[in-house]
Amino acid sequence: MAAPKFVPVSPTDRPRTYESPDHVPDRWTADRPAEVTGLQPRSPLFGYQGPDQGYALVIAERFRDRLRLQPGEHADDAITGCLGVALRRASMFGRAPTVHDLTVAFTIWGFLDPSPPDDLSVLRRSLFDEVRFVGHHYSEAREIADRVPEATLRRPHQQVLDAYPDQWRDLVGA
Repeated sequence: MAAPKFVPVSPTDRPRTYESPDHVPDRWTADRPAEVTGLQPRSPLFGYQGPDQGYALVIAERFRDRLRLQPGEHADDAITGCLGVALRRASMFGRAPTVHDLTVAFTIWGFLDPSPPDDLSVLRRSLFDEVRFVGHHYSEAREIADRVPEATLRRPHQQVLDAYPDQWRDLVGA
């Protein structure tokens, strides 16, 4: 480090210069046992990988007061069931979930509609019942996410909102 000129320096001091370390470590390689090289693997029950998926829980909680539930339905069931749909949509675009992903999920299942179509209410009651207990009902939660067609999830969110409720069967793959 440089010192001001008025600081006394001993004439016998040698100025410091760069010195190589005694040991140079080997080059790093991706050889850890769980290292993923290339694309993410795909298989049943692997889910849909995407960045920052936990943020969807924060967004979903902001919808809790806006959910329109029928008698016997629980907000936790609606949130758990629609989270998979929203996360699947976000991961298709390779990004973190947004409010639009959850809006699409809640809309196509009629949870933002005060009076959803009767057929949709019957369908969602059978699919979403007790799905909030993910430890016991993981396969049911996955069924909800998997049954929504990819074409629905790839559409711009405003197109999906405009298509509901007239085309709800196409939107949820019924």
